[in-house]
Amino acid sequence: MIMRRSFTPDFINLQAFECAARHENFSRAAEELHLTQSAISRQIADFERQTGLKLFERVRQRVVLSEAGARLLPEVRQLLVQAERLMIEAVATGKMASSLRVATLPTFGAKWLVPRLGRFLAEHPDVALSIESRSHSFSFAEENFDLAIHFGQPTWANAISTFLCHETVLPVASPSLASKTLEACMQDAIASTPLLHLTTRPKLWSDWSQHHRVAISHAFHGLRFDQFSMLISAAVTGLGMALLPTYLIEEELQSGALVAVCNLTMRTENGYYIVRPENKRTQVTAQAFEAWILGEVARPREAPAPQAIGRTTTDFP
Repeated sequence: MIMRRSFTPDFINLQAFECAARHENFSRAAEELHLTQSAISRQIADFERQTGLKLFERVRQRVVLSEAGARLLPEVRQLLVQAERLMIEAVATGKMASSLRVATLPTFGAKWLVPRLGRFLAEHPDVALSIESRSHSFSFAEENFDLAIHFGQPTWANAISTFLCHETVLPVASPSLASKTLEACMQDAIASTPLLHLTTRPKLWSDWSQHHRVAISHAFHGLRFDQFSMLISAAVTGLGMALLPTYLIEEELQSGALVAVCNLTMRTENGYYIVRPENKRTQVTAQAFEAWILGEVARPREAPAPQAIGRTTTDFP
């Protein structure tokens, strides 16, 4: 589709509009943009002619957004932010051999991916790498990512999915809470211990109890969090017992901030996948990153996670 030039906004006019709206004053906008007040007035008048909208109302000694201007302002600000980011990224990657923009789930990125990135950068020092968090699927056509880390099923429109790893959850708690629960038999301990939940997986404790035939009457009760990062923090501070993916708590298990309450793990039905847009399937840098991350998954861990303290799985009926 060919865009009509009459509908293409002038970014100088957009900038004048946003600045005047923020200050509610043309003179202050002129000072910030190093222009004259008449120049600001002309630019806003041009924008009003192009849109056919009256963007400001005069109230005493200041100008305030009209209803139409208030509706337009958030979109204008978004365009200006995107334009600025585009220029910054162009400058940042200009001297590098290649660039790579990766989307990842927030906690997976912070707890697993970022601690390992140094090895990729050591092998590819000429790559301008950008890592951004995304909690849900998105359109590669609308967001210019080269690669994404996805949890769920290998289904993504106009993209190629490569299996990365399964997810195994483990019941963990802070050392102080775990020691209290282990004073009783494990069955009673779990029944009397507060449980922590992820809002997007409300049945996880119930599934775990059925999988291991452990009766939990309060499998749906307890504090709920919408991010694994908050769930991990809640478990570390002793707010309750949590079922957490082992690869997200490697550091906590190694340091002893969390301990396995028992060795009853469970593999969830979904997995992690590397997803790449079909129109970038031959991109060399994305291929290199995919190969590297697959190698990291296969890489032996430097030390095993601490064993569950106290009783073992034989304590369960």
